[in-house]
Amino acid sequence: MLDDLRAQVLEANLELVRRGLVLFTFGNVSGIDRQTGLVAIKPSGVPYESMQTEHMVITDLDGKIVEGDLRPSSDLATHLLLYREFPTIGAVVHTHSEYATAWAQAGRSIPAYGTTHADYFYGPVPVTEELSADDINGDYVHNTGLAIVRRFHNLDPDAVPAVLVAGHAPFCWGKTPADAAHNAVVLESVARMAFYTTTLNPECKGVSQTLLDRHYFRKHGARATYGQKS
Repeated sequence: MLDDLRAQVLEANLELVRRGLVLFTFGNVSGIDRQTGLVAIKPSGVPYESMQTEHMVITDLDGKIVEGDLRPSSDLATHLLLYREFPTIGAVVHTHSEYATAWAQAGRSIPAYGTTHADYFYGPVPVTEELSADDINGDYVHNTGLAIVRRFHNLDPDAVPAVLVAGHAPFCWGKTPADAAHNAVVLESVARMAFYTTTLNPECKGVSQTLLDRHYFRKHGARATYGQKS
């Protein structure tokens, strides 16, 4: 079932390893088939070096396992909520990549300091509020998703395809598993550059709105000019 999606999800998970974004069995990628409403996601706690396409677990949007012998990622409920609330996304990535996680642990959004950031994120990468004790002691993984959705109440998840969960780590998304993994890699690079920037110049005001617009819209939207015409 959904062999192509499973293969894409496996490849995106392995890309996180190749790019140094995960350690041991950290992190997870999922992808959704919008026609069937089924999700393929990395199994929980399986080493990347032994992971195969058939190990990807298929669930419905309520978390019921449709196909697979392994338990799905422990972050499944967060992924599923994002698919329900952000209908344009096709994949979700969660890592504990070092620099992005440092910003999350500090409870700080990543400012748009320059054009590298602006090429991918139309404004700061936001951080959620801290989860309450009730949130943590209750349905923690689902409540993590709710915190993300609340933070995006007035934000466009297509224009800012990433979030930092306070005290936790980043989640990213995209149109495909490869796209979401790409955004996660860029987020880590942007987070590293932002750390250096704020260390070198704590008073940095960030990129101007004019330059932000110029760089973001040359790669995104109806009038994008970056790359080749398909």
